[in-house]
Amino acid sequence: MTIRSPRLAFFLVFLISLIWGTEFVLIDLAVAEVPTHTFNAIRFFLAALSLLPLLYFSGEKVRPKHWKKMLFMAPVLALMLFIGFYAQTEGLRFTSVSNAGFITALSVPLVPVLGFLIFRQQVRTMVWLGVSLATLGLYLLTMGGAAYEFNKGDILVLICAFGFAAHIVLTGRWVGDMPVITLSILQLLAVSIYSVIGAAIGDHPIFYYAGTPPITGWALFSKPVVIFSIVVASTLGTAYAVWAQSACQKLLPSHKVALVFALEPIFAHITAWVVLNEHLGVMGVIGAICIVVAMVISELGDNAHKPEIQALDQTAAPH
Repeated sequence: MTIRSPRLAFFLVFLISLIWGTEFVLIDLAVAEVPTHTFNAIRFFLAALSLLPLLYFSGEKVRPKHWKKMLFMAPVLALMLFIGFYAQTEGLRFTSVSNAGFITALSVPLVPVLGFLIFRQQVRTMVWLGVSLATLGLYLLTMGGAAYEFNKGDILVLICAFGFAAHIVLTGRWVGDMPVITLSILQLLAVSIYSVIGAAIGDHPIFYYAGTPPITGWALFSKPVVIFSIVVASTLGTAYAVWAQSACQKLLPSHKVALVFALEPIFAHITAWVVLNEHLGVMGVIGAICIVVAMVISELGDNAHKPEIQALDQTAAPH
């Protein structure tokens, strides 16, 4: 399917951001039922399978020279994704959906910082302003509520933001002319394998949490919230996102797409407010606004590069 209308393209990108935002609540409900590693193993395996039709219809060509590079890059990039997705999904067990959505958004201002630290890439003043504003926002979001504490879940989601930022930096450095869909499939499969290993050696039984009534794999798939969360995250949040973004960015400038993606944590908070009755409080709202503004400044304020958005990172992390 070819997108020819900029208005339709904008709507499809807006829908991607909405899907990613609402995923937070679904995953929060799912990981209350199933261990994190097991959830991610199934989720990313199905996500990889769901990209196969896109690979077929795209006609993407993989040259022999690409395979050697991809077989090195995919496991390394997937490790960053695995760290990010595990920390985020596990963090949702201990922090609010709203906090998770906004803290994940910190991956955006972290990208130029890690690029500077790892590859000595130039960072402009506006980006440092965005980083400073994001740091203030993180403090207000996590320390400005009634509890006044930076809890375990917040720490895990902050690790997630670093994982996603590292993935974006390495992707930008390594990928070049690599076949994007094939590389995405390899990464998703690798994340699934890492998650299977994690489930096998983790503290919890594979299909249920320690201290809860034992269940089998078949019983796990009888839980509607788990099935629905996996289907949405793997098909809509990954396969649809990769296709729609690739098609729509042929008509929309990258800066406009980046601004639409800045809505993702806001959608996460709205969904958490409607479904879970979560409230940020005044200081939390100010902190969340600071983080969103920092995202926009960091993405659009760096004149040294044109904003680039990678759909694979966007399965959970705005960029």
